[in-house]
Amino acid sequence: MADQSYLDWPFFEPHHRTLAKDLDAWAQQHLSGAHGQDVDAECRHLVQALGRAGWLRHAVGGTAHGGAADLIDTRAICLIRETLARHQGLADFAFAMQGLGSGAISLQGTPEQRQRYLPRVARGEAIAAFALSEPEAGSDVAALSCSARTEGAEYVLDGEKTWISNGGIADFYVVFARTGEAPGSRGISAFIVDADTPGLAIAERIEVIAPHPLARLKFTSCRIPASQRLGEAGQGFKLAMRTLDVFRTSVAAAALGFARRALDEALARTRTRAMFGGVLADFQLTQAKLAQMATAIDSAALLTYRAAWQRDQGQSVTREAAMAKMVATENAQQVIDAAVQLWGGLGVTQGVMVESLYREIRALRIYEGATEVQQLIIARELLKAGA
Repeated sequence: MADQSYLDWPFFEPHHRTLAKDLDAWAQQHLSGAHGQDVDAECRHLVQALGRAGWLRHAVGGTAHGGAADLIDTRAICLIRETLARHQGLADFAFAMQGLGSGAISLQGTPEQRQRYLPRVARGEAIAAFALSEPEAGSDVAALSCSARTEGAEYVLDGEKTWISNGGIADFYVVFARTGEAPGSRGISAFIVDADTPGLAIAERIEVIAPHPLARLKFTSCRIPASQRLGEAGQGFKLAMRTLDVFRTSVAAAALGFARRALDEALARTRTRAMFGGVLADFQLTQAKLAQMATAIDSAALLTYRAAWQRDQGQSVTREAAMAKMVATENAQQVIDAAVQLWGGLGVTQGVMVESLYREIRALRIYEGATEVQQLIIARELLKAGA
């Protein structure tokens, strides 16, 4: 079992420690660590399994709508993502996207919208997706061009979205489109679009190095009732940022899970790999590398759970979440690379855990704000504080 001494840190309450240990026991029994060729089917299965076991309740806000609490517990979702990532990357993805994909509904949905979607998300009966990025609008979200115009009691959507996780298997998408109330970010609104809505098509499935459902969406005169708008017109950008703020710290937690598994794999390998009359762990170079890996993980964990604790206290964590996301993902990349090196030739062999981790970690340094974007956020917050 991986080191769980960090659960004794003062960031956590007794129910957090119980949650982490219970989930770890469940994951050991239900998650294999690898996934098969049909990623779509496995992702659907994982969503259903996580829902049946009650874990998805933590990704949804509001006890009246299936959530574990009235407000999403940031420390809980971080512990869940870290634990799932340590066992299986696709399980972490399945959990995270149920939260991110429905997060805007938890935050801003009408009672009717919440009742229609959130209980099914929490039970694993409906798969959610978050459709923000476009071919020419990734890090610069305010530059998006997908449009939604009003026609009577309907909105008509036209345009494209890309890099959409759960694209192709989602039951509904939270879509951000330009409605034109004002220039730039002030003219964007959010909508819930059911997957079977005429005019919404999966234009392309996208294959990436760590396989998961991913697609480009195309909207062509896609009509939805005005009642499917989330929040006020022109306030979609703020809602997207609020949603990302809830879950950005959990990206750091997922990176921690991958890094902890890499360290476990490295320790197991170096203790048993025979070399020059001893084992690999006997060498000072190996010991130095293991020390660096462990220190990188703990430093990232401290930043991650500081940000999660602060958010749960109602504090603004724009800077702290950016620091956590940046450090945890960058450190995890270094830890996993070191684990691959310690495994030698086997480390780049398909089917070996550290090879899978090497592919899993790379995207985390890009999505939900690339490392360079996090640096800009941190600097902006520092300069704002000193003004």
